Amino acid sequence: MSFVNNLKHRFDKGNVIEKLIYINIFLFVLTLLISVFQSLFKNDVNWMVDWFSLEANIDSLFTKPWTLISYGFLHADFLHILFNLIALYFIGNLFIDYFTQKQLLTFYILGTFFGGIFYLFSQNYFPLFEGKTSVLVGASAGISAIFIGIATYMPNYELKIRFIGFVKLWYLAAIWVGIDVLGLAGGNAGGHFAHLGGSLFGFLYVSKASNKEIAIFKNLAAIFSVKKKPLKTVYKSTNTKRETTKSDFTQKQIDEILDKISKSGYDTLTKAEKEFLFKQGKN
Repeated sequence: MSFVNNLKHRFDKGNVIEKLIYINIFLFVLTLLISVFQSLFKNDVNWMVDWFSLEANIDSLFTKPWTLISYGFLHADFLHILFNLIALYFIGNLFIDYFTQKQLLTFYILGTFFGGIFYLFSQNYFPLFEGKTSVLVGASAGISAIFIGIATYMPNYELKIRFIGFVKLWYLAAIWVGIDVLGLAGGNAGGHFAHLGGSLFGFLYVSKASNKEIAIFKNLAAIFSVKKKPLKTVYKSTNTKRETTKSDFTQKQIDEILDKISKSGYDTLTKAEKEFLFKQGKN
């Protein structure tokens, strides 16, 4: 019981990334156990996969509409979930340095949703998939939305990669998308279409929706917009002249430093800028 209580405690105290990882692992283990149990009765159809994966047949949405989201929490095998959760951990932690945890969860969910839409479109439109049956599982579409979203927000941010050195985020994003484009006619073409659906959502929202240039996302602006503390001002009762308080100056410094990070990366900050940002983070 102490092991279970420890897991429950870690889940409750974890951030949204850790909770998504725990949920995905739990469902993966549960799916494996169901497969083992059903194999004892010579039943090859895993009811978990059958009820929560996204089928290529659009008609299935009428009976299982939740699969447009639920497929993003299932995985096909160990390597599938391993690579996805590693990517979610590193990309997600970078994302929440600049956005909120609620925004990350929303990117994950809506990236999964749009990935499912792209998958269904590809399976029912292109002749390549005629006569073929398939199902979609995996968190990759949601992760793609998170990755391309943060890469669009600060494309010149640099990550240090062992044996390579510093690489700009948009280079990695281009490689990420390029692999999916090259895989559109391969054995996992449906999965790559889903990845591109998530990537497109992440790109379009960050680059366009925040400026209200895409009508479909207008109602989501309040959810996704990066929250900043408003500048505080005071007014003299004797006249209408506006005076700037100390908090105005501090916020301006913070904004300038954050802009510098988004354009050139954290490592380009001076020692004084890093210390200032650290002190403000503790306030």
